[in-house]
Amino acid sequence: MSDEPPTPPAELPTDIVNTLSGYSPDQLQHVARYAEELAEHKAREARLEEKSEEDEIDERPDDLPDDVPSKATITIKEINDNRYYYWQWRDGEKVRSQYKGPVNPDA
Repeated sequence: MSDEPPTPPAELPTDIVNTLSGYSPDQLQHVARYAEELAEHKAREARLEEKSEEDEIDERPDDLPDDVPSKATITIKEINDNRYYYWQWRDGEKVRSQYKGPVNPDA
């Protein structure tokens, strides 16, 4: 091992390099363990998010409009003795609906 301190990566901000330079060997070991665990955690979250987005795209029904979320379900509403399909989903505390079409298009 060299007597010279290691050269910090160019991607590391100067303020972090300066802060770490003031730490004791024990503190640096703690930072190293934490940084490794944090990097693994963030990578895992990114993979899960990517998988979730892929699943959402794969499970999207063919006739689902772009402005309706994939978690929407089809509901039948009766209006003036006629029945209609609506996409329906929860948006926070509100229930949103969007017209899909008549239940019996020939009627």
